[in-house]
Amino acid sequence: MTAAPLRVGNFSGFYGDRSSALREMLTGGEVDVLTGDYLAELTMLILGRDRLKDPGAGYARTFARQLEDTLGLAHEHGVRIVTNAGGLNPAGLADKVRELAERLGIPVRVAHVEGDDLTAAYPGTLAAHAYLGGFGIAECLRAGADVVITGRVTDAALVTGPAAAHFGWGPGDHDQLAGAVVAGHLLECGTQVTGGNYAFFQDGDVRRPGFPLAEIHADGSSTVTKHPGTGGFVDTGTVTAQLLYETGGARYAGPDVTARLDTVRLRQDGPDRVRIEGVRGEAPPPTLKVGLNRLGGFRNEVAFVLTGLDIEAKAELVRDQMDAALAKAAPDEVRWELARTDRADADTEETASALLRLVVRDADPEVVGRGLSGAAIELALASYPGFHVLAPPGKGSPYGVFDHVAVPHGAVDHVAVLHDGRRIKVAAPQDTLPLAEVPEPELPQPLPVARTRRAPLGHVAGARSGDKGGDANVGVWARSADAWRWLAHELTVERFRELLPEARDLPVTRHALPHLRALNFVVTGVLGAGVAAQHRFDPQAKALGEWLRSRHLDIPEDLL
Repeated sequence: MTAAPLRVGNFSGFYGDRSSALREMLTGGEVDVLTGDYLAELTMLILGRDRLKDPGAGYARTFARQLEDTLGLAHEHGVRIVTNAGGLNPAGLADKVRELAERLGIPVRVAHVEGDDLTAAYPGTLAAHAYLGGFGIAECLRAGADVVITGRVTDAALVTGPAAAHFGWGPGDHDQLAGAVVAGHLLECGTQVTGGNYAFFQDGDVRRPGFPLAEIHADGSSTVTKHPGTGGFVDTGTVTAQLLYETGGARYAGPDVTARLDTVRLRQDGPDRVRIEGVRGEAPPPTLKVGLNRLGGFRNEVAFVLTGLDIEAKAELVRDQMDAALAKAAPDEVRWELARTDRADADTEETASALLRLVVRDADPEVVGRGLSGAAIELALASYPGFHVLAPPGKGSPYGVFDHVAVPHGAVDHVAVLHDGRRIKVAAPQDTLPLAEVPEPELPQPLPVARTRRAPLGHVAGARSGDKGGDANVGVWARSADAWRWLAHELTVERFRELLPEARDLPVTRHALPHLRALNFVVTGVLGAGVAAQHRFDPQAKALGEWLRSRHLDIPEDLL
């Protein structure tokens, strides 16, 4: 334990991220710990299907490949690596890394964390895993591990664990842990905090953003930055966007601590440096979240291309023609969606075309199989003029369903398996606090408005959106104090529903975060049974915020 700052970098935000990032982070500048986040709700389902085919699988294979030419570099530079690439089989990946180190002749101490796997307790699931905290990681690092492999821990735990080990924090150091949770949340999605997927991406060169790092201090405060000379940029806007990503209310709950997002203060601290201060923490909830992934059934899809004139009539014709086949097959769910991507008097065929999507779901793969999609192809010479589809029909494909439950901390055996084989049980937190909503904070005085002009919301506000199971969040923030005075009173739940009609009949909750000049909206149920179920056109709600920014409303001219 020490008072010196801890430099923690990220080299992966998802399973499939830039393969060269680990080498780039090791060679681009000073860093103490590198973290790799590979797990998402969809990834757990993918790994669960891998494990069905091969009981020895279930981890992110790409991580081992990344280590092939970087393990020696990490050893030379004294950089420790912490990753959740272990997925459903952290012990298996730890063995794989040991075999690699032995083959390369590199003396590396490898530890892993286990206890999150509760699949046996939930029959019918492919993967049921509790979200563990960072203290198992901390035990491994304190015992001297160079590489720590975990399964399903919270994304932020990859940072709270190293910080707790470095500074000697204990379970009661809520403010410090909360600060590290915020830093971990900012790093977890890699380049999303250095300009990637950013509403105002034209503010800098984001063709190849550098991966981020955080300089964490003993009091839990931190500075988010990136290696010198790398692409992208870090400012209070990119940090605000990532801070709002996939969050809900002011209380951001985790297994180690509940971080109060309404206490976060951001300050530009030089080029590509943002200081994060003031974070307060509370005792964690008395329960752990358990993610449940199961096969939901089988789906099939046909996309009819409708070109030129009479788009609505063409859509009606093909729907009428498909009615008999759909009635005969009788799938559990039938969804038609007409996407009017066409333009009048278009100068290319593609921009003159709309898409009519037919999606069917059923527990029986035969019901949604070739017979149904074949019925669509039988119309090729007998339907609307210009008939064609985007792809030939195929068999029904399996889709997944995500759900979650809560279990007491004591229901999980959180164990750190050290590099020498010793097993250390990680105690559940003694101090817990049930979650409660934070009262609506005091908002600024409304902005006096003389004249308005009809314009897109995105001219004065940024947004970022994402998924949490079947729910989506849309975080919206203002770029100036006056824009915040207007936004805080204009963008009510009612106005949000007007701008996004898809949310009109769904529960929508608004959370205000004045220190960030931000509003966070949670739309319950908009994603159905989660991303793997592919319930909607944008199944992870990644572009929901950009749709909101494109909507027009009356904006004060002074802001424009």
